[in-house]
Amino acid sequence: MTIRTRKFFGTIFLLILVVVWSLLGMTVAQTPWLANNGWLQAAFYVIAGLGWVLPAMPIISWMSKADPVDPEAG
Repeated sequence: MTIRTRKFFGTIFLLILVVVWSLLGMTVAQTPWLANNGWLQAAFYVIAGLGWVLPAMPIISWMSKADPVDPEAG
């Protein structure tokens, strides 16, 4: 797979990740045990806001991997 193809699919995967992550975050944020506590809300938003980076890192790493070099191509 060429780097161009990996970047195309990686972009789609990242967009899906962000949409799903935000929808899950909004769902959890509306739970009564979280909505009634300001400090817990603040901690949740910090963790949820930064948490999507961890699953995105392997996708970005995969996207930026160099194309394999063909020794017979000259």
